[in-house]
Amino acid sequence: MEFLSTYKGRKVLVTGHTGFKGGWLSLWLHHIGADVTGYSLDPEHPEGIFVLSDIGKKIKDYRGDIRDVNRLAEVFTNEKPEIVFHLAAQPLVLDSYNNPMETFETNIMGTANVLKAITDSSTVKAAVMITTDKCYENREQIWGYRENDAMGGHDPYSASKGAAELIISSWRRSFCNKKNSPLIASARAGNVIGGGDWCKNRLVPDIMRAILNNKDIEIRNPSATRPWQHVLEPLGGYLILGAALYEGHSEFASGWNFGPYPNEIYSVRRLLEKILEISGRGAWIDKSDVEKKHEANILTLDITKANIKLKWKPILTINETIEMTLEWYLKFKDESVEALSLKQIEFYKEVWKLRNGN
Repeated sequence: MEFLSTYKGRKVLVTGHTGFKGGWLSLWLHHIGADVTGYSLDPEHPEGIFVLSDIGKKIKDYRGDIRDVNRLAEVFTNEKPEIVFHLAAQPLVLDSYNNPMETFETNIMGTANVLKAITDSSTVKAAVMITTDKCYENREQIWGYRENDAMGGHDPYSASKGAAELIISSWRRSFCNKKNSPLIASARAGNVIGGGDWCKNRLVPDIMRAILNNKDIEIRNPSATRPWQHVLEPLGGYLILGAALYEGHSEFASGWNFGPYPNEIYSVRRLLEKILEISGRGAWIDKSDVEKKHEANILTLDITKANIKLKWKPILTINETIEMTLEWYLKFKDESVEALSLKQIEFYKEVWKLRNGN
């Protein structure tokens, strides 16, 4: 992973660094020598990756809301980031039904606020804005969505992310068209799994809570398919993309999909049964409800663009993904979480080198 050397000594800002993906990304960036600043709300869970890895003690750790324009500007002024990864968001579909206005304000206007801070800065050269695979107008099609497919969204969360993508594209074309303007891209990943995620109403955290507490696992939509992948897979893609932008490759300032290959796309039921098979623990019950809130049933991504242009590809099998995830959850109480997580990052880098040749 030669591109990682780009980050050594670079000033990198991660919004949403106290969350699941943000915590892993901050840990990885610090591990490879980046000067990391985080800006986020307080962590939501005391056993999340951010808290237990103690990464907050090793980076510049700011608290704040991306809806707070002045606080954002203060952080950019103080820390002078060169590369920005924007992950802060209201990330849950079901929560968006309960709090639609907060979801829209955070994911739409919050994104606009971060974009403004980026373009107001004299130091930012590259930014990767993280959205989601759910930004696409879902037609329940069996083939993967491509980057030029229509944005949309039935539920407030998906709609907010589709809107965020439109804002990112508009901002890039309107305000980043000069010679020294920052290069801004967006990244759309599938459903990520891995150690340190405890969000309610997410499949793997729900499964692990049930397993660790010897309870039955309640599944609300067993037939739904999702592009499951280990958290390190899209993060590797984000890092490749960020490095390319920092090095001045303006042709990469666009939208990108990061997901698994089609043969690694599992239904909820199939993934669950695979987890139970590998762990040798747990049992589940079908809690499908005809009154449930709408969620997409079929959702897959076409990753051809990232594969060809960025030379990125998913490298872990579904078995390896599950084994790494289980290892973290089953060992985190007895081992150093920082050491456990860094061991998994190093394993991922070795597998990358073996299967990619660089």
